[in-house]
Amino acid sequence: MAEIIQRDGTWAFDGSTVRITPGLHRSVPLFRQTYGEIAVPLEAVAGVVYEPERKRGRLRMRLREGADPLLQATGGRLPEPADPYRLTVDLDRSGVAEYIAEEIRHALLLDRIPKEPTKAYLLPGPPVPVSVRSSDGTVSFDGTQVRIDWADTSDRVKRATGPRIINVVDLAQVEWLPNSGYEDGLLRFALRETVFSRLPPERDPYALDLWGSVRRDLLTALVAAAVTARLPHPSTRAGVPYADRDRPAGALPPPADHHDVLLRRLRELGELHREGVLTDEEFAMTKAVVLRGF
Repeated sequence: MAEIIQRDGTWAFDGSTVRITPGLHRSVPLFRQTYGEIAVPLEAVAGVVYEPERKRGRLRMRLREGADPLLQATGGRLPEPADPYRLTVDLDRSGVAEYIAEEIRHALLLDRIPKEPTKAYLLPGPPVPVSVRSSDGTVSFDGTQVRIDWADTSDRVKRATGPRIINVVDLAQVEWLPNSGYEDGLLRFALRETVFSRLPPERDPYALDLWGSVRRDLLTALVAAAVTARLPHPSTRAGVPYADRDRPAGALPPPADHHDVLLRRLRELGELHREGVLTDEEFAMTKAVVLRGF
């Protein structure tokens, strides 16, 4: 057993699994503490390095592409302190860090672990049910359904539509961008019939607009990862026609009845306009966005 214990957390390697446990110190981000312990099977690891610095060093683990639904959902956009595959190491423990990195690399060679992308997720992602309260509302996922309950501060168009319930089998993809404090983030659930209809997140009834507490909004990545773990693996897109390769991961080609979808979306907007939920200006702007999306 190779193990290193730091204020930032603990890495323990038993020859087949790297067990990553977040530290309890107040400096450890809420996201990592909430995500909890991660058991990384050796076959999911692409490499590991120790990077010495003047004051402290860092252990960094790189996973094989497609192995982890968290990395798939966040697309490498997690802030560095929230990255669970990174460990800050005190200088007096640099020897231990180098040792554990070498042990993992040695095991990768002995077991001949390939570096190519995986054909299935090798990590389960966050456990369900999971629920997160964000600046735009509360999003919950029980393994089969996503539910969004809007906050009092949500756009009135969203509040007028009421709670949104989405079956995971109807989803084409999940899009997540972090709230940086300088630019808003989003968590968008794209259905097969709406994947090409891009409303602004503040008005999209299938999206959370993340504009409040960066620390709290970051937790929405847990929901994004839990849902992503239950969507078709990216490897199933192998053999996609060349004309469709630039579409977002998980997106499907436009359905044959996309004209009917467009008309239905416009009817919904028209009803909101007639009921006074949308002003003339809001209706015109939203209609233009929908038409561009199709």
